Amino acid sequence: MDDKKVVIINGFSRDETIAIMRAVKDAITCPDRVAFCMGNENNREWRVKDLINEVVEEHNRMTRRS
Repeated sequence: MDDKKVVIINGFSRDETIAIMRAVKDAITCPDRVAFCMGNENNREWRVKDLINEVVEEHNRMTRRS
């Protein structure tokens, strides 16, 4: 995932989060290339750059991309 398309979602309900994810995937040409992240107690204090890198790495592992 070279272009690092990441959507960080924080403070939404489960249903709202699913709706946001679906809307984003419907709006882009390569929905499998976007990674999503939920804000939580563990990552809220991270630097955005570090959070994006972690989310991209995890997305790559889950989709078997390098």
